[in-house]
Amino acid sequence: MDKKQENKKVFLEIVKQLRALIKDEGIQPGEKLPSERVLSERLNVGRSSVREALRSLELLGLIETRHGGGTFLSSGQSHQLVEILASFILQENKSIDDVHTTRRMHEKEAIRVICSNRSLRSLPVWESLFMKLELEDGIIRDLLLRELIIASGNRLALKIWIQLAAYSAVPLKKYSTKEEKPMLQMLLKSMQLGYEEEALRAYENWIRYINNSSS
Repeated sequence: MDKKQENKKVFLEIVKQLRALIKDEGIQPGEKLPSERVLSERLNVGRSSVREALRSLELLGLIETRHGGGTFLSSGQSHQLVEILASFILQENKSIDDVHTTRRMHEKEAIRVICSNRSLRSLPVWESLFMKLELEDGIIRDLLLRELIIASGNRLALKIWIQLAAYSAVPLKKYSTKEEKPMLQMLLKSMQLGYEEEALRAYENWIRYINNSSS
């Protein structure tokens, strides 16, 4: 098993144990969770690993951190969605492939929304990313993808995308290569011009390149 798969396995196991702990101890919405130190000792994993798992659950809205007060089980109304999503994500094999497919569906829909809206196409972030490519040759891959989802204006999609993207963390958090530069430039310029078909084609070529280079 390579390091990426091993890290993913550890992360999934911690999230499973956290969810089991919440259920077994009957922690109710609004009640406090054990500290990172206590969780680290009880789950027999490093505090940094616990912190990463807690952050993912917080991004989904399952828990909330109060400055100086600790971590609490969220009292929001999103638990049913979170449980459905978490249960699905925590599966293996084919389900993980479906997670990647679902992430890409969100990204492609964001491109469609941006291409169809003049004000979104004109956001300064696209030109900024284009210039960054020109001057520095590369950008962190998930920086562009995150901006796509944010620009689309769907906060629920952003929450879901962040969690889905966690399972592609290694390739998406790397800097793009020189080979990716023309694909990214085509994607950005096509979006700015509202050329949906060209933008989607550039996106597909880019994602295919990432998948091939990571395999």
